[in-house]
Amino acid sequence: MNRRFALPLLLLLPTLASCQPKHAMPTAAQAPARLPVVPPGAEIATLGGGCFWCIEAAYRQLDGVVSATSGYMGGAVENPTYEQVCDQTTGHAEVVQVVFDPRKISYQRLLAWFWDLHDPTTLNRQGNDEGPQYRSVIFYHSDAQLATAEASMAAVAKTLKDPVVTAITKATAFYPAETCHQNYYFANKSKNGYCKFVIEPKLKKLKLEH
Repeated sequence: MNRRFALPLLLLLPTLASCQPKHAMPTAAQAPARLPVVPPGAEIATLGGGCFWCIEAAYRQLDGVVSATSGYMGGAVENPTYEQVCDQTTGHAEVVQVVFDPRKISYQRLLAWFWDLHDPTTLNRQGNDEGPQYRSVIFYHSDAQLATAEASMAAVAKTLKDPVVTAITKATAFYPAETCHQNYYFANKSKNGYCKFVIEPKLKKLKLEH
């Protein structure tokens, strides 16, 4: 590639590979989504591993997953907005709340996907996305989930060169993100550079629809 064009492209990549919309969303799209419905017999898993666009795009494809909702958890402010979370003023993490049928997919299997979907050894960072809102975290909803999460993390830690920094924390209030953030990848993959350069390769690697 001609150096004359290579430098501007390199400077542009960090901008393209950032988990934030490049244009203001319509007012209706800025309203919070509804809380996920949990059918009888289903369970909930809440996981944070960087930008929720990527995590949600993967989980919604798995057999046994009823729904995957992007949102916020772990902060001290009620009903936070995306802008507040990005400004790091609320303490929330970007998470995905997964409603799943344990007869079809186990919590342990969801965690196996979780480790593959992000780097659990980088503190408050995933790629160009930096800040506590992008922290690696498992919010457990029961003692059984806590035990499974601890065992799963211990097992994956043995396979990684660097220490795992994932926090395992009791679930608190979950606030669904704005409707514009739900199913973001599939709605915007042809329009958003982050989808093209960050999410799409990850989904390809995991042999998921992209």
